[in-house]
Amino acid sequence: MSKAVELKRLYGKGKKRKVLALFLLVISIFSAMVVSVSLGAGSPRFGDAVKVIASKLFPFLGIEVGTITQTIIWNLRLPRAIMAIIAGAGLAASGATMQGVLRNPLVSSYILGISAAAGFGAALAIVFGAGVIGGYGHYLVIANAFLFSVLAMVMVYCIARIRAMTIETVILAGVAVGYLFSAMLSLIQYLAPQSEAVRAVVFWLMGGLDSATWQSVQVVSPIVLVTVALMVFQSWNINVLSMGEDVAASLGVNSKRVLAITMVLETLATATIIAFTGVIGFVCLISPHITRMIIGSDHRFLIPCSALVGACLLLCSDTVARLVLQPAELPVGIVTSMLGVPFFLYILVSRRRQSWR
Repeated sequence: MSKAVELKRLYGKGKKRKVLALFLLVISIFSAMVVSVSLGAGSPRFGDAVKVIASKLFPFLGIEVGTITQTIIWNLRLPRAIMAIIAGAGLAASGATMQGVLRNPLVSSYILGISAAAGFGAALAIVFGAGVIGGYGHYLVIANAFLFSVLAMVMVYCIARIRAMTIETVILAGVAVGYLFSAMLSLIQYLAPQSEAVRAVVFWLMGGLDSATWQSVQVVSPIVLVTVALMVFQSWNINVLSMGEDVAASLGVNSKRVLAITMVLETLATATIIAFTGVIGFVCLISPHITRMIIGSDHRFLIPCSALVGACLLLCSDTVARLVLQPAELPVGIVTSMLGVPFFLYILVSRRRQSWR
């Protein structure tokens, strides 16, 4: 009996630590957002950023802010910061979910060929102005990137169904579909009639948040928030799957159905984000690993905590991308890759050899 009481005490202590980690991450994100919008090539600084945000959230206070300052903070920097938070959260939660379902720590949400398919769709619109549906300019690129990302998921699902939807077939099908769209993307770049179009495609593939507006935030936010919430809803099933398919079956968890549901959710979240931001790599890979170091592998906490870590990571990376070459800026995908590659290599080197057998 005393052993059971001790285990219950340890579980309660661990749960409090995880809740505290979530709370501290929320505070960190809010603080990083205020700091981020107060930094840049323009004149507004930290105090101005606080005044603008306070004047919008609490208009009854009657805080007066200059028109130029308000435009820079509220219309330019804040939508970009919020898009970074939403995009980072969606990518990281998708990565944590796929790593849990596929039981592979080096799997990211892009394993299904989503990024390559989105790049192909965007290149098709940028170079040839062609799209699956009507549209023009920036909206055609967004629509193409989203639809081809979903198409990649459908192709992976159909291929995997032929071999009974096993984890191995999903991963291999995703790799194959990714290589297919990468080849077609290379073909478009090779056949592009003008170098400016190729430059635009390359820039889009690097990922960036410079085109974020309140309108794009309003489109992306509800889709990402709903899909992440549904991923958290599947966290218990993912915990059971981590013990093996035989154990999951004995506990009444349909592994194929859980895999299909999570594939749809992470594809919708990732495709929506990529369509508006371009391809931003490594956030979905390294955020879950950072989170596991903090709170462990319980997906009930791992998925939401990964989302917060990813949000903070992408927000800080975008701030660095804006400031390092000021007044010019780097694509945020370059910054996340420079952070992600060393961490990726650390994971490979630090893991014991027997764990990969």
